[in-house]
Amino acid sequence: MGSKIHYRALGEITDWFSGGTPSKKIEDYWNGDIPWISASSMGGVRYSDSDLKITEAGLRAGSRLASKGSILLLVRGSALHKNILVGIAERDVAFNQDVKAIRVKEALIAERYVDEAYIYYWLRANKQKLLEMVEHTGIGAGKLDTKRLQNIEVRLPSWKEQRKIVSAATSLDEKEALNSRVNQTLEQIAQAIFKSWFVDFEPVKAKISALAAGGSEEDALLAAMQAISGKEKAQLTQLQTENPEHYNQLRTTAELFPSAMQDSELGEIPEGWSSSDIGKEVTVVGGATPSTKNPEFWDGGDIAWTSPRDLSNLTDKVLVDTERKITEAGLAKISSGLLPINTVLMSSRAPVGYLALTKLPLAVNQGYIAMKCEKVLSPEFTLQWCSEHMDEIKNRASGTTFAEISKKNFKVIPVIVPKKEIIDAFSKQVRPLYSKIEINIRKSHSLGLIRDSLLPKLLSGSLQAHNNEVETD
Repeated sequence: MGSKIHYRALGEITDWFSGGTPSKKIEDYWNGDIPWISASSMGGVRYSDSDLKITEAGLRAGSRLASKGSILLLVRGSALHKNILVGIAERDVAFNQDVKAIRVKEALIAERYVDEAYIYYWLRANKQKLLEMVEHTGIGAGKLDTKRLQNIEVRLPSWKEQRKIVSAATSLDEKEALNSRVNQTLEQIAQAIFKSWFVDFEPVKAKISALAAGGSEEDALLAAMQAISGKEKAQLTQLQTENPEHYNQLRTTAELFPSAMQDSELGEIPEGWSSSDIGKEVTVVGGATPSTKNPEFWDGGDIAWTSPRDLSNLTDKVLVDTERKITEAGLAKISSGLLPINTVLMSSRAPVGYLALTKLPLAVNQGYIAMKCEKVLSPEFTLQWCSEHMDEIKNRASGTTFAEISKKNFKVIPVIVPKKEIIDAFSKQVRPLYSKIEINIRKSHSLGLIRDSLLPKLLSGSLQAHNNEVETD
């Protein structure tokens, strides 16, 4: 098609598909292995999983499959009043009636006339234009009219130029994805340490086994050091020679663990530890939503205010910013007030179980159980405890329309409380992991700002892309 710039209506170059919702009254349609994408699962821009999944029967009965690589665009929902949700299916996924699946016409791809990823980035770059097209339905939801969307003209440079723009945008996305993968690894490390120390009691059991085999107290200590570090005895000897400071820190940590178990209401637990209720060990509070009809509570506000929607968009369990802000007048309407950094948040409904460690002072809405860690249990311990006990938490939820766990039902969940010295040692190990996660999240936010600034310029032609780099005219 040469290097000439073309303009085509979006509907001329793409095919659009509607999804659906299988009957929720038929159990055979649900709890399958096919992700079912709706507004609540459109956090981020890459879609491969969802809280709700359907079966093959559910797919045939009322939904549709979007093939890998499809562009998914939310066209109906309350989220549209604030944001345009669009992303790429990283595998075959089903989707509901509020979402459209978009594919560039195969013939145009074959002719090297339109690159599918170019259209995806075009939609992302034109979020503001799309927001201005959102209509009000009268029931609180926003709506994007499909015909109006399909009539929007798209600037189409040459295939080569499209590929350069895609390459430049993708390079930033890949850096964000790398940060996310690193964060997942860091989170898994924190989870593994928590499970070893506080669920499986591996350091304690290692000491018990060593003593039962006729070993000395020193043998028991070395066994605990092996359990904590994952190193063999010979490796510990090498560590003592090469890094005596680290070896001594490991030894000090191992010394904190007892070498016996004791009976408790929760079964056998390490000697010297205690059983309690989570509500006695952390301060549990809820929140509220200042009236959205009163601009005094919202307009010009700079106080972070969070709803579970902020957590639905998280790929990591660390919250560094919120979508909405309130004023001092709005804050005065929330009895729990401004919560401190390192408050642990858990969504208490729709759905139960989103988790985050806060890294900014904020207020919360009524959809949260917020935990201030003012006693022995640290924020890192509490976050991991919630994650480890999520099945039990969800089992205590109730409700006919949607499950919700009340503060009352949450507070009485039993918790094993280790000695403070061991919790402190755990936090000392994992706190740097969460600091790295926070740094990576902020880096990704910066990359996102750069991409969102560059994309409109690249797509309009005011900025030229050269492979993975960009330069101004």
